[in-house]
Amino acid sequence: MNSFRLITTYSPWLILACLAAGALYAWLLYSKRSPWSKSINYSLAALRFVVVSFLCFLLLGPMVRYIANETIKPTIVFAMDNSQSVKLFSDSVQLNQAQQRLQAILTKLQDAGYETEIRTLSDTTKPETLEQLQFGVPATNLSQLLQNIRNDFTTQNLAGVVLLSDGIVNQGISPTYANYNYSIYPVAVGDTVPKKDIVLASLRYNKVTYSGNRFPLEAELEQQGFGGKTVAVTLKENGKAIDRKTITLKQRQAVQQVPFQVMAGGLGKRHYEVEVVPQQGEFTGINNTKHAYIDVVKGKIKILIAAAAPHPDINALRSAIETNENYETELFIPGLTSLKQQDYDVAILHQLPGRTAGGDAALNLVRQKSIPSLFILGPQSDIQDFNRLNAGVRVNTTGQADEVTTSINPNFSTFKVADEAADRLQQYPPASVPFGEYQVAPNTETVLYQQVGRVRTNKPLLTVQTAGNTRNATLLASGTWQWRISEAANNQNPVVYDKLITNLVQLLSAPRNKKRLNVYPAQNDYTSNDEISFEAEAYNEALEPVYGQNITLKVTDEPGQTKSFTFANGENQAGVNIGSLPGGRYTYTATARINGSLQQDKGEFIVEELQLEALHAVADHNLLYQLASNTTSKLYFPNTLTQLEQDILKANHKPVIDSTEDVRDLVDLKWLFFVLLALITAEWFVRKYIGSY
Repeated sequence: MNSFRLITTYSPWLILACLAAGALYAWLLYSKRSPWSKSINYSLAALRFVVVSFLCFLLLGPMVRYIANETIKPTIVFAMDNSQSVKLFSDSVQLNQAQQRLQAILTKLQDAGYETEIRTLSDTTKPETLEQLQFGVPATNLSQLLQNIRNDFTTQNLAGVVLLSDGIVNQGISPTYANYNYSIYPVAVGDTVPKKDIVLASLRYNKVTYSGNRFPLEAELEQQGFGGKTVAVTLKENGKAIDRKTITLKQRQAVQQVPFQVMAGGLGKRHYEVEVVPQQGEFTGINNTKHAYIDVVKGKIKILIAAAAPHPDINALRSAIETNENYETELFIPGLTSLKQQDYDVAILHQLPGRTAGGDAALNLVRQKSIPSLFILGPQSDIQDFNRLNAGVRVNTTGQADEVTTSINPNFSTFKVADEAADRLQQYPPASVPFGEYQVAPNTETVLYQQVGRVRTNKPLLTVQTAGNTRNATLLASGTWQWRISEAANNQNPVVYDKLITNLVQLLSAPRNKKRLNVYPAQNDYTSNDEISFEAEAYNEALEPVYGQNITLKVTDEPGQTKSFTFANGENQAGVNIGSLPGGRYTYTATARINGSLQQDKGEFIVEELQLEALHAVADHNLLYQLASNTTSKLYFPNTLTQLEQDILKANHKPVIDSTEDVRDLVDLKWLFFVLLALITAEWFVRKYIGSY
């Protein structure tokens, strides 16, 4: 029921004054002799009386209070655990009967005046009836299901939730830890009797390994009822058996480990499969297999650190570099260590070229193999020889040194420095740099500037040069070992220093990307339950980003089946979503015609198959019982659904009335303006028509 009330900010007795003002105005205007009839005169006087009285009334600040009442029926939500385990480990006939009986209860509740809604674990699964429900979701998160219902029905009259489930939860937290402001009526399905079964519970392995190395892969077996039995465990690579072990399942040990040592051959993502040969009498064989996807990469990045002479900087550099386990350093100091002839990825040349002989071997190796290098200048550096290297910065100095601190170039974005850098760099002690003039080449970016006191100069301290397919960097300071020690003393960990050095090494070792089409998955790894999306970047001949290019993406699975997708890249576009895919290793090829030139990119990604629902074949009715107890309800079974119907109806949930109040100034109602305008216009028109103003 709705109500309407008019209120004023002043005494309602003033309304009489408004009426008096309107009457006086009408009498003064229409009491005189007029050229029209008395009936018209009275009508015009009435119009004037109404308009003036109402305008005076608006001066009192009247407000309209409108109360709208809405009757909200009680709602019963049927929350269905449509996971795979319900279908796998429940009697199919009993499950179908439960679905039919719950649908009948839903219909009867609707006839009794209840609102009903069906919810499932998956937002994309919305069956019209409970009988149409399919049990195929690969993971169970009952907490999220019940939490979403609570959030969505906050403003509704939620009377209760009928939850059909086996109680098996393998994602999220246990729903028993949350508080619910509605009654939960759990309907328990599934079998609580342990089954004779062997389960390959998990695989333990590193997701990245190096080519040519052996890496461990450990399988974890669980068994019920097979103690003393001998089983075979097979390891396969791309479907071909590469190792096989026979183990005896121990009587009183439910979990056993089966280790494998695998040789990582080739590069890229490799697909391994561990399988336990099914045994006679085993409940199911679907949980006897697990898959592993391992990215085999090139061996560790080798970094040559060559120095004119021993220096504390060298130890600081090596310590920073070796915080990344993918980096390996080799040290060369003339007269102390020999230069190993290896394929180095990066060279760090400390005060080389130098004033003393002995460092030519390292410089020649760098030149011959075009190794990306980080040059570090110091008192022993030969500045003239360094300038002849064209490393991106030219130094004109008289041989004197200057003491400077560091300042970040805010416009440098080739790599990201640590978040703490701005504060911690200010704490670094001064470093020694050549005093003089600096010339930075056009193909060179400045990472750090020299700062004298509180004044940041435009002189570079650390630069990065991009020349052709390689990069070089120059650090124009020696004594930076004090930076690392100072940061460690003040902050426990020298995060900024280490991150700066490792980022430089990573940048120098990375091949220059000249691709004009770059298409890649948004994540490196997906599960079979994830939506898979790709992002794309396109560039013109000058390697400037361009948008709106039509891109064709072809995704191929291991058996060779291909799916094609077409999309356009955009500045603010998220690429393309290709939906979910079954577990496996996938390759993709993307093509686009950019300014008439056909460009291509390719790569691979993996999708891990979720087997969570097959790990536990025993229903957890105790969890459902706790849910019922926490919400002052009780546990039901497929054969007691009649009692469930009676309990809901006996609860006699009542509709609630939701009232909303709206208070606004009367003068804000636009339609009143048009009413007053119509009255004034009518009065003016009649007087004009008859012969007055």
